[in-house]
Amino acid sequence: MKFSKKTIIFLGVLLLAGFFIYNSIRDKTPFAEKKPAVGESAPAISLADLSGKMVSLSDFKGKVVLINFWASWCPPCKDEMPGFQRVYMTYEDKGFAVIGIALDNVNLSLVKDMGILFPVVIANDRVKRDYGDISDVPVSFLLGKDGMIIKKHKGVYSESDLRRDVELSFQQPS
Repeated sequence: MKFSKKTIIFLGVLLLAGFFIYNSIRDKTPFAEKKPAVGESAPAISLADLSGKMVSLSDFKGKVVLINFWASWCPPCKDEMPGFQRVYMTYEDKGFAVIGIALDNVNLSLVKDMGILFPVVIANDRVKRDYGDISDVPVSFLLGKDGMIIKKHKGVYSESDLRRDVELSFQQPS
């Protein structure tokens, strides 16, 4: 059986289109329904910060913690950082912490230029997988003092929403 050049090109395009359609629909689990879920314990994190110091989620036991996945190539990620820093400065003494988890290899000078004083670590595959196969950013998880996830947020987490959520989390029993 001999195929014309047009038929071969058509079949190739059809196969390629099928591949892209399959990839776009294979995991359509909405972010809110992906594990880890609100009400579950946050997966462990133990990663080196940009100066080489180990940062573990367990270091923040008893604190309200914002875990934010971001990347230097993501303008919305960089836009929300000043708000995170202001909320962090306001509530740090009351038991609030932020861990920035970069998906790319950010450097210390960029973080300093952005005015970030909270720990920034580089994600590894395990942490990205444990938090729901993180690939699109920004994504944030707010943890209560007990280490349970009290809010998941995909997209820009506004300073006013974060501030409200942190204040509400301080009112929850430990």
